[in-house]
Amino acid sequence: MFEKQKKEEVLQNLNIDVNVGLSQEEAKKRLNENGPNSFDEKKGKTKIQLFLSQLQDPMIYILMGAVVISAILKEFSDAFIIIAVILLNAVIGMIQEEKAEKSLEALKQLSSPMALVRRDGKAIEIPAKELVLGDIVLLEAGRVVPADLRLLSSINLKIEESALTGESVPVEKDASFIAEGEIPLGDRVNMAYLSTNVSYGRGEGVVVYTGMQTEIGKIAKMINESKEEMTPLQIRLADLGKLLGIIAVILCLALFGLAIFQGRDIAEMLLTAISLAVAAIPEGLPAVVTIVLALGVQRMVKVNTIVRKLPAVETLGSVSVVCSDKTGTLTQNKMTVTQVFLNERLTSENDLNYVKDAILIDGFILCTDASIEGENRIGDPTELALLDMGIPLSVTKAELEAKSPRVNEQPFDSDRKMMTTVHKNQDGSIIAYTKGAMDQILKNCTHILMNGQTRDITSSDMEAVHTAAKTMAGDALRVLALAIKTDDSSAEETNLTFVGLVGMIDPPRPEAKAAVEIFKQASVTTIMITGDHKDTAFAIAKELGIAETPDQCIAGEELNEMTQEELNKAVLHLRVFARVSPENKVMIVNAFRSHGNIVSMTGDGVNDAPSLKAADIGVAMGITGTDVAKGAADMVLTDDNFATIEKAIHEGRNIYNNIKKSVLFLLSSNFGEIITMFTAIVAGLLSPLKAIHILWVNLITDSLPGLALGVDSGDEDVMKEAPRQPKESLFAHGGLALTIFYGVVIGFLTLSAFLYVPIETLILQGSSVTYTTVKEILLNPLIYVKSQTYAFTILAISQLFHAIGMRNVKKSIFRINHLANRMMIIAFVVGFTLQIAVTEISFLTNLFGTVALSLREWCILTGLATVPLWFHELFVLFGYLKKKTI
Repeated sequence: MFEKQKKEEVLQNLNIDVNVGLSQEEAKKRLNENGPNSFDEKKGKTKIQLFLSQLQDPMIYILMGAVVISAILKEFSDAFIIIAVILLNAVIGMIQEEKAEKSLEALKQLSSPMALVRRDGKAIEIPAKELVLGDIVLLEAGRVVPADLRLLSSINLKIEESALTGESVPVEKDASFIAEGEIPLGDRVNMAYLSTNVSYGRGEGVVVYTGMQTEIGKIAKMINESKEEMTPLQIRLADLGKLLGIIAVILCLALFGLAIFQGRDIAEMLLTAISLAVAAIPEGLPAVVTIVLALGVQRMVKVNTIVRKLPAVETLGSVSVVCSDKTGTLTQNKMTVTQVFLNERLTSENDLNYVKDAILIDGFILCTDASIEGENRIGDPTELALLDMGIPLSVTKAELEAKSPRVNEQPFDSDRKMMTTVHKNQDGSIIAYTKGAMDQILKNCTHILMNGQTRDITSSDMEAVHTAAKTMAGDALRVLALAIKTDDSSAEETNLTFVGLVGMIDPPRPEAKAAVEIFKQASVTTIMITGDHKDTAFAIAKELGIAETPDQCIAGEELNEMTQEELNKAVLHLRVFARVSPENKVMIVNAFRSHGNIVSMTGDGVNDAPSLKAADIGVAMGITGTDVAKGAADMVLTDDNFATIEKAIHEGRNIYNNIKKSVLFLLSSNFGEIITMFTAIVAGLLSPLKAIHILWVNLITDSLPGLALGVDSGDEDVMKEAPRQPKESLFAHGGLALTIFYGVVIGFLTLSAFLYVPIETLILQGSSVTYTTVKEILLNPLIYVKSQTYAFTILAISQLFHAIGMRNVKKSIFRINHLANRMMIIAFVVGFTLQIAVTEISFLTNLFGTVALSLREWCILTGLATVPLWFHELFVLFGYLKKKTI
């Protein structure tokens, strides 16, 4: 709004005298009325709220019911263990979610702590949070803009706004400019915005917006209002939990129906129902998935990626669109000279030779106000690029100024678009260097320097210069010209001698092009989103292989005319979005998501924060990234390397595949337990397993191999595959059939082990083996306890062998490198040892209701437990033969 008003109108509306400013009394009154120049805070959840939120799950409700029934029936050991399981999962979930968002705190820190203002006719410094509407703020190079200002005066004022708009070059401000109609943020040259940096010149402005009303404040509000959405894995596991909960309830109801039909004892059936409910719920699954994701985070650190939110690891693996900010992400956020026009030749800056080209190099370096002292770079990025031009040639400004000190100058002026510095050489001669816009320089030139000789400039010379400048502009380079004048210390910019041109740009990161190509192979689309101009954006996109034709580019002005639905339809053929606002970025992310894509947004500026939050996964740059971007992101790249995203996606895909293997493995065990329990009850037999047995298997002997599957090294060729479909089930590609089959196998083995003892006893007694005699002999407590011990042991050990085959369902166990996953070896040994402990240590046998087994019994049960591996080898052989036949 204020960019459309004359500065006199703004001052009149705010009732301000620019020479006096506000009085301290009026400032205090306005501060009380409008509040401080700060951001609203978002209240986070307390630890208690976080803990309680972990208990809002169907599986947890069923386990709580099991606790109540166990306590009523005085099965306190079962109740205690189930409570421990519930608390363990809740604590793990709480720790994960306690990584609260820091976005608004970071935004608050971006505000300049102090502001130079004019009050009561005097310039004073005050805390930025005390600024109010109407305050007159004084700006100078090096200061941070403390609020949104309508500029009142601007003397060579340039403000670096890349963190807000994405524009890589500082914006030249003009207080006299008046906007007509709606224009992009980056084109409002009569405005200065909170958190941007004054890089050159000085000026004054009146505060027109503070706090949440500033452009940065609007971004803060967008971050605050953005909804937290579940990742695909979270959705699938939540759906799985609901399904398993429903199955548990149905099984329990069916069990009661059977109990009434068979005339069984209700209390006994309640205990059996608890066992069935526990069998239907994979208690160890949430912990296994969380720990596997946490271990995945450690793997991510090795590829220079810090994960702020655990589910982001899985989400990154399914990304199909990478939306990337240009400045500082795909590019280096550092203006660099790339082309030089000298002696009628357009060449690379690498071809410069200081012996031959000293005048051009010295002129461009000396005619600057920038400086580089070690790591400290001060000044306009364009001038810093000119200083960098001398570094490969071992030419520094300090050395040149020591030999040729500045004796006069004409500062840069936006009307002249030129700057002149006059230097006195060691031999006493005077030389003036003038740099600036090519057309302004050229019209003041009467001569040209050609191969060290000065002659009159001709029309063909001018045509050659214009052609070179046009070629550079076609590559989206910013063009600067240099001219000289000798033996004149007046710094007048007439009768100049033209020397040459340089073209500069914020260049692509060297590794970005290779990363874009790998993304293409992996069916991942790269999208460039930037605040820069359309031609500059397309030039970089074309060089990186992101876009091929200009019609794949669209500007923010066009986006502002479109609705979200219109953009949704148009977005599929677009690859570059230029001159965009933060709101545009969110629209773009949402447009790609509307087509079912999993969208990653990478960025480093304040202007990226809302889109980082809106995307399925936000990735911020760790070195050049602002605190706001890091706070809004799910992941942070510690090396600011766009190519690191490719490595992170590679890891993410493998981690998801490992989680899937773990889930299928754990569920096959649960399915085996359900088959064992339900079949025995339907057959009218006693329960083969106690609830404590099932909990032990689910939490200990299953969870360890489940974790081992989760840390597998993965597939090297995973980036040659297309991304997973967002709605793809965990059971896709044969996963359901695999789970059911091995569940049936494990259930059959467990029931066989349970019946082995009564049948063997009957045979040894010489009695006939019938349904009735088996039922009767199981009523003997000693026989029943040993039968349960057999069933419990075979269930646990068969899972350990099954896990070995699950590492790779398409490869024989004799061809798998078992040493590549030492965790699996440890899990197998520890699981087997623990299972021996619960049958051989008296304290544990009393707790679990088991009996000691002989060496012969252990050998028989171990041999029986290897059956899942036999089937694994048969499936591998069948697949190999089928492939050979085809």
